[in-house]
Amino acid sequence: MEKAEIRRKIKALRRMLSEEERERAASDVFDQLERSAAFLMADHILMYHSLPDELSTRRFLDKWHDRKRFYLPRVNGVNLEILPYEQSRLELGAFHIEEPVGDELVDPSEIEMIVVPAVAYDRRGNRLGRGKGFYDRLLATTGATKVGVAYEFQLVDEVPTEEHDVPMDIVITQSSYIVIR
Repeated sequence: MEKAEIRRKIKALRRMLSEEERERAASDVFDQLERSAAFLMADHILMYHSLPDELSTRRFLDKWHDRKRFYLPRVNGVNLEILPYEQSRLELGAFHIEEPVGDELVDPSEIEMIVVPAVAYDRRGNRLGRGKGFYDRLLATTGATKVGVAYEFQLVDEVPTEEHDVPMDIVITQSSYIVIR
């Protein structure tokens, strides 16, 4: 399947989810993440602030923000910057995503785990994003554990890849916990 076809199919499936299904899926996925050794050992974690069609990170961030050091990305041109997460210091940024404000940039080498959203993943950890390459550019600069989180239907047989694509180390859905490396 081509990237555009996968994106169309997943977008249609996301639209069909009820709010209850979205909440249950996010709870199931993030429950698995928080029980993982990779999460328990990491203190500095780059999360994402979810869009309405992505697995919601809000409850997870609220639950763990006083025990882990969370960071969020902020779009700067064609790249992502990393800033500390503080609920009171967010504003609507690029692509209508809440982003951190301020100038306290964090070097990617300080991050131990990155939780990454996507349109789709496959069982080899390959990721299909929204097509702008923001995460691939960031992921190429860090040795952090890369964790993809998704709805079960976002796990596809094969994601077409390109040379610059960076695979995940772990992919988690409601019923799958796949360790790639």
